[in-house]
Amino acid sequence: MDITLIQPWIPVLISSVIAIRSFRRKSIELSGALAVFLVMTIRFAAGDWIGAMFLVFFFTSSKLTEDGKVKKRRIGFDSKEGGQRNRNTDAQRMSEIERTNFRRNDLNFTALSVLVGILSDWEEDKCLDSNESVLITKLMGGIIGHYSCSNANSLSSEIGINSRDRPRLITNFEPILRCTNGAVTKTGLRSALAAGTVVGLTFVLAGMTTTSCIDIMVMKELSVIPFSVVAGLVGKVSYVLCWEQSFNSAVVAKPGATVRKIAGRDYLDNDDVNLVSVQLTTLISLAACVYVF
Repeated sequence: MDITLIQPWIPVLISSVIAIRSFRRKSIELSGALAVFLVMTIRFAAGDWIGAMFLVFFFTSSKLTEDGKVKKRRIGFDSKEGGQRNRNTDAQRMSEIERTNFRRNDLNFTALSVLVGILSDWEEDKCLDSNESVLITKLMGGIIGHYSCSNANSLSSEIGINSRDRPRLITNFEPILRCTNGAVTKTGLRSALAAGTVVGLTFVLAGMTTTSCIDIMVMKELSVIPFSVVAGLVGKVSYVLCWEQSFNSAVVAKPGATVRKIAGRDYLDNDDVNLVSVQLTTLISLAACVYVF
């Protein structure tokens, strides 16, 4: 059988398996499973490297989030998927919040993937080469930055809770409670660096099997690894700084007379902070990649 007849169905099969698995594990609702299937199929069709990075992010973050939820409950904190908590979030609003995050964040990223697919005629994956196409290179850099930031925020949140050090605010280095979003530990920062490294390695390995770049560009694409490491760190730092300016990200159930304000103003909630950090990192990566590649 001609391999070209089978190849288009591989993304559909992978997307179906992951969507069904997530639905059966009750990680997402039926509408969420359908959305995951559609989005994943589009991303794989746009580029094998996009699909590969998504799979790595999906499985690492899912596993660590499950482990982190157990750890947080043992410590005594409520938890939410992706390490996010809002003082305004309750069980009735959770599904609506997740749908809102999907619409605002994942759909923007999927739009980047579609643009890459259209500009590359939905065929062979392109190399990171601004001499060949500045626009495609920018879009690819934005996608790498998006994954690096998302992975860094997820891994640093879930691994950082294992740190013996108390988390600290970046602006004044004040120690705060463990499991509090918007603070950093050495373990969390190292996890963010590792998360970016994983994304970069995935891109390089996927590119070796799906692209036919000239030798000089193959060597240059190794720069994706430090590029994604920096993007992951930028994403984590921007997330923390945004959180510190957002009083809505309090870790208490509700404000009260005995509650002490840690930092921030009443601008953003934690879901908005996550959105801002990811979008900001995506834009920075999109602009910076043409100077690297």
